[in-house]
Amino acid sequence: MNHAEVKRAIIDRANLPPMFPTHRHSPQFWEQLGRTIATFGFLEEVLGKAIFAFTATRQYSPEEIDAACQAWLPQLERALTDQLWNLAESYGKAARDNPATTTENIDELVEDIKKAAVIRNVLCHGSWRMPDENGASIPLFINRQKEKFDTAIDLAYLKQIQGHVVELVCSVIDTVTHMGWQFPGGAGLGKPIM
Repeated sequence: MNHAEVKRAIIDRANLPPMFPTHRHSPQFWEQLGRTIATFGFLEEVLGKAIFAFTATRQYSPEEIDAACQAWLPQLERALTDQLWNLAESYGKAARDNPATTTENIDELVEDIKKAAVIRNVLCHGSWRMPDENGASIPLFINRQKEKFDTAIDLAYLKQIQGHVVELVCSVIDTVTHMGWQFPGGAGLGKPIM
């Protein structure tokens, strides 16, 4: 190619639409997306606190105490830094390892959280395409298995997802309070853990 034939260009930033590249969706859509993602963040916080609750209230034999204390700090650090899928696994293990656990469907709850983690990744990492005439958009998202997400998401879908995540949050909290413990950071009924 001849250097003189190259047609160079740069983006005219001053003439981009206001709020580019989010200008085609309604403010209500973006607000609901933000609220839904924030609810997932709250679920992660609640899982970390539940891991703390289950590990702090577990009874240990005198022979187990030293090893348990050594393992506890790294476990709590992971509860602060892990993402949703790993938090769900750690939460399930902590609940199953505590003999005082009174909730019978821990494994089902963990699986529900993992299923929700899949959509959380889409919502957080997808690139939002132009909405259709109904305000629905299929975000560009391809997972590690190279599967393309192909469900149109609208305001109602986001509200439904947020409602489901709220149910998961409540269910996780219930697994701690059902044992008679006050949920960490809460002021509800039950015996304070510390």
